[in-house]
Amino acid sequence: MELTLLGTGAPAGLPRPHCPCAACASARGDRARAATSLLVDGVLLLDLTPGAALAAARAGHSLAGVRQVLLTHPHDGPAVELPAGLPPAGRVADGRVLTLLSGHRVRALAMDAPGTGYEVTGPGGDRLLHLPPGGAPAGLSTDGLTAPAPYDVVAADVVGRPDAVARLRAAGAVGPTTDVVAVHLDHDVPPGAELDRRLAAAGARAVPDGTTLTVGAYRPGPEVPRRTLVTGGARSGKSWEAERRLATFPGVLYVATGGRREDDAEWAARVRAHRDRRPASWSTAETCDLVPLLASEGPPLLIDCLSLWLTDAMDRVNAWDDAAWAAGGSDALRKRTRELVTAVRETRRTVVLVTNETGSGVVPATASGRRFRDELGRLNAGVGDECESVLLVVAGQVLALR
Repeated sequence: MELTLLGTGAPAGLPRPHCPCAACASARGDRARAATSLLVDGVLLLDLTPGAALAAARAGHSLAGVRQVLLTHPHDGPAVELPAGLPPAGRVADGRVLTLLSGHRVRALAMDAPGTGYEVTGPGGDRLLHLPPGGAPAGLSTDGLTAPAPYDVVAADVVGRPDAVARLRAAGAVGPTTDVVAVHLDHDVPPGAELDRRLAAAGARAVPDGTTLTVGAYRPGPEVPRRTLVTGGARSGKSWEAERRLATFPGVLYVATGGRREDDAEWAARVRAHRDRRPASWSTAETCDLVPLLASEGPPLLIDCLSLWLTDAMDRVNAWDDAAWAAGGSDALRKRTRELVTAVRETRRTVVLVTNETGSGVVPATASGRRFRDELGRLNAGVGDECESVLLVVAGQVLALR
């Protein structure tokens, strides 16, 4: 089955007309995207958008052989002119199955948002899932989706609904060999190469408009780092970045190393804000005992953060006291940090670790402050050495250090 992406953008396209934002300003050349529309084997058109015939011609195809036009979502704005010879466009009732004369089988899937998803099975048995903007299949655990095996290609709103990909993974509809292609890309995506980096971390990719894919053909998947260290200053966006990197994976265990602080309303509000923005499918563990978690099998870990872990470790050896530090506290702390670094090296789990970037030339006024700064720098360097990916977040912008 051959799939041509005539457009990969949001319904308004990218750049949006008259929009001055950074994403729209940089959406030029291959980064410019028409509204998402998919042409399957020249006989099935999923979503009719302005300029579909011209887009097909630019991609080396024609719409002359299209026998079915299906819409995935309500189309706002003026009516789209129907190219000559195309059948009328329409939506299919949820659960209904269409069998085309070409041998393609199309099943309409119910969504959790306005729109319809389509599961397309080609004459050779290869399978495509196309989801509308802002939508995810409803009832994945019941009869909303049949996935006897992972789909060959999934075209979905990966940026807008990363949880949809996570739910598909949990249901077995997305597997290691599934080609996850991001569509419906809007101006809320990061401009330039940052989009490619973020999608790769999610096990997905974006392609230019006009790209033709062979559904079911072997393609090396994106390199998804198994261990990632995210560092940055206060309120830099490092926790947001860490959460985004695991947003398309189900069952993530969020490890909060900060613990509980009695009678601290401000701290409780911070913890609550972090919890509320995380996917409901994630679970939380409040612990600084990281080595057993890293050594065990299980879902991905998000550890936030190492600086609070170090504070706890220094408390345990009374490292704040100069006499205790000189009498063996330093050795005890270095032993604990070596155990953690070794656990990161040996873990089989996917893990994202968050830490603070401290110092930057500022010398703390106290010996204990300087001690914490030095030990956190050593810890960050040791963990960073064991991670395939190291990211620095500054003013909400992500710099890949490794």
